Amino acid sequence: MSSQETLSVSDGADLAELKTNLNVDYVIQYDIPSDKAEAEAGFIQLIEALTKVGLASEVRHGDGSSLLVFVKVASNRYLASQIYRERVQDWLYSVRASAPEKDVVKAFESEPVTEAERLRLVYLLITKPKNEGGAGITPKVGRWKYVTSIFPLHDQTFNTSWIKAWSKKYFLDEEDLDHMRNKFGESVAFYFAFLQSYFAFQIFPAAFGFAAWLILGRYSSLYAFATSLWSVVFFEWWKKKEVDLAVQWGVRNASRIQHARAKFQWDHEAPDPVTGELVKYYPPMKRLKTQLLQVPFAIACVLVLGALYLFCFSIEIFLTQIYDGPLKSYLTFTPTIILSGILPVLTAVLTKFAETLTERENYPTNDTHLAAFIRKIFIINVITSYTPLLLSAFVYMPFGNLMVPYFQIFTSTAGKFYTEGSVATREFHINPDRLKSQMVYAAVTAQIVNVAVEFVVPFMKRAASKKVEKVQAKRSNNNGESIQDAPEEHKFLERVRDEAKLDVYDVAVDYREMVVQFGYLSLFSSIWPLTPLSFLINNWFELRSDAMKIAMGSQRPIPWRTDSIGPWLNALGFLSWAGSLISSAIVFLFSGESEGPGGDPSKVNVVGLLVTVLFAEHLYLGTQFIVRYVLGQMDSPGLQKERKERFTTRKHLLEETLGPDAMEAAVPPTTEKGEKITLAALEEEARKLSVGSGGTPEQMFWLRQQGMDETIEIGRKLISQAKSPNN
Repeated sequence: MSSQETLSVSDGADLAELKTNLNVDYVIQYDIPSDKAEAEAGFIQLIEALTKVGLASEVRHGDGSSLLVFVKVASNRYLASQIYRERVQDWLYSVRASAPEKDVVKAFESEPVTEAERLRLVYLLITKPKNEGGAGITPKVGRWKYVTSIFPLHDQTFNTSWIKAWSKKYFLDEEDLDHMRNKFGESVAFYFAFLQSYFAFQIFPAAFGFAAWLILGRYSSLYAFATSLWSVVFFEWWKKKEVDLAVQWGVRNASRIQHARAKFQWDHEAPDPVTGELVKYYPPMKRLKTQLLQVPFAIACVLVLGALYLFCFSIEIFLTQIYDGPLKSYLTFTPTIILSGILPVLTAVLTKFAETLTERENYPTNDTHLAAFIRKIFIINVITSYTPLLLSAFVYMPFGNLMVPYFQIFTSTAGKFYTEGSVATREFHINPDRLKSQMVYAAVTAQIVNVAVEFVVPFMKRAASKKVEKVQAKRSNNNGESIQDAPEEHKFLERVRDEAKLDVYDVAVDYREMVVQFGYLSLFSSIWPLTPLSFLINNWFELRSDAMKIAMGSQRPIPWRTDSIGPWLNALGFLSWAGSLISSAIVFLFSGESEGPGGDPSKVNVVGLLVTVLFAEHLYLGTQFIVRYVLGQMDSPGLQKERKERFTTRKHLLEETLGPDAMEAAVPPTTEKGEKITLAALEEEARKLSVGSGGTPEQMFWLRQQGMDETIEIGRKLISQAKSPNN
């Protein structure tokens, strides 16, 4: 590894992107507690821990009650060794098809270090446990409780050109995704690759849905079948596509390399039965007992959130279709107010419970912990997103007339606040457009609101916060307490302080939004065939607004590696399967001139409904098998690249082991030369046996016929002496 001393630009130490940030790799925000002695002790521990793993540090003022510690790798040679070690580890875990060049300089010349690779390795140096070569700094945990955040700085030049370029494009290409991967890591790049693929695939259901809206109308069986087929093709295609991307980006099987979770509470250490090394052990049965609590957790989510939705659903039906008294136009907003006030609280409580349950399951790695938490969050999102439509489709529309007597409870309650006799009511009738209005809200209004909440509101909050800070800074200046920066650093430090106040970007939030949208399309779009078109338009803006959120609205994400979209793939598969059941049931119930049973359960053909759902499921499974088989026969650039690399590796190893002539085909001896050698050898062996005491039966057996010609001659004699089969 002596050649590492010559490395400079190729190892990523002097990347132009870093120069815009004064060569800073990471910023650590350290909050100053009220106890100054404790603050000093914690700060000294922090700097010492960073220095011991080869990281240089500088400290500056934060926002008055915090410090900003700037971190970079102190030695280019040390950074090169860490990068090279990781690449060798990738090869050992089959992430790479071939080992890196033994000459380190050539290795970095043939495969330059990306900014994401450098930042990821520096972050691991900061956070990895000490026994794995890191500083073991885990924000807000244990003795690092005053370390509030660790984040890399944005490359402002890249962000500006990135957003400008994307605003002029309709579709992203492979080069755009490669830029994302090199800047923000595979985790973020996979999300944008998924969103781009999802957006492109939506063109078909959008066009078909528009045609169905014009010609077929709603609740079309043909449209439902086409949507279900589309969801199968997209799901199976994406499974293949993400493998292709993982190979092209060199992260196939990267999930095999897991990073230890700081909060893992191991039971004891025991030698690994295969490798013999000491590993931290936690009894699987102990974890299983905790995991079984997921069942009551799911039931609790259904009961709590379902009860809330059912209550608001009943109030809404009463106020909009039965109540006809004063203030009706205002009272109809009551269910929305109740949901807006209580639903976020209940969701937050259930999310907190999901976090606690996942913590108690005590997973040893970050990836397994995150996957378990996402599964629980997915359950909550399914309930909160789809319950209103499910209630309308399978409770209100078929059984609405049976609910009328129960609405007397609300009538009696309203009568207590009504002084002028009885409460004015009107006769209840099923609203056939209820499902459509709900679907329009989910496909249009909710998407607009989501963009506002996700993008506009945070910017308004930051703008208001800056105004408050300016007022406070002005007061501090008057009191002589303002922060004094070096003039040449002031602009840079102000930008760092602004970035420190930004939210941490969580790619799981964006995945969740897209997966829930996919569920609306798969399950309910037969209600309103323009749903895919609405989502297509929304996702064009979503692709760019998410990019702006990363560039301007969030701290720069840690460039983590991944080889797939993780547990969200299983969520897509579940929603695709559920869509075949729900959409077929909706079409069966509401297709035709009557558009549903009209609240009369006697009009529901239960047997026909069950047969339709069962047939739809089997049709889905059969279609999935065919699509999976057809796609499996298709080749892809990534898989071709993988086969080429593995062939090159096998050839190289064979040449190293057997010599450069190992790959040449073995040439058998010619008739002339081979026969002479064979006869001479046999004659010499016969002479030796005759001189000696004779040979073994095996040796004598093989000396009866000496050479190819004699074998042929004797064989011909035996054939001529053989009896004819007819005799």
